[in-house]
Amino acid sequence: MSSELTLYGYWRSSAAYRVRIALGLKGLAYRQESVHLVKDGGQQHAAKYCELNPQELVPLLVDDANGGARIAQSLAILEYLDEVFPVPALLPGDPAHRAQVRALALHIACDIHPLNNLRVLQYLSGELGVDDEAKNAWYRHWVEKGLAAVEQGLGGLKGGLSLGNRPGYLEACVIPQLYNARRFACSLEAFPRLLEMEDRCQTLDAFKAAAPEVQPDAVF
Repeated sequence: MSSELTLYGYWRSSAAYRVRIALGLKGLAYRQESVHLVKDGGQQHAAKYCELNPQELVPLLVDDANGGARIAQSLAILEYLDEVFPVPALLPGDPAHRAQVRALALHIACDIHPLNNLRVLQYLSGELGVDDEAKNAWYRHWVEKGLAAVEQGLGGLKGGLSLGNRPGYLEACVIPQLYNARRFACSLEAFPRLLEMEDRCQTLDAFKAAAPEVQPDAVF
């Protein structure tokens, strides 16, 4: 069943990065289709891809074993994977703990990331004429402010990871956001819990295999 999964993504997309981590944590085989977010004016806007995903975003997961089901939005994909392939779980079993983990992940995916994703940065530069220095200052402000809240929230986790001694749903959001933060020279010294979480995750094969620089479409 798992070999019938196709992930449409882009090597530098942090949302696609989340899904690659989740697929790795579950040990699921999948095929990758690259959708270059800059080339040709952004391949996510091409008619062929729009037919698959009218949102014109990545990632998109297609599950041929489930009638070719198409699931957009990274966190919807993570929850789909957890329901269809429940072991190992990405979310805690306890309802309160599960909600707390979701809340932190949603803060990254819904409050931090949308303010600094590619189409917002392109709009700032193109339509509004914001220069690179100001654009990068915008990016760093919202990322650092958002990560401060996540850092504080991690204080309630036992064991330093969202599932005690192993990562899951939350870490699939944290690690890509830290990757992006470094790309824009954000200051991370004030976030020791996040950095410790990152250190523990980066030793695991699921995270190594999901890293942007080792993806087949990576270009430097």
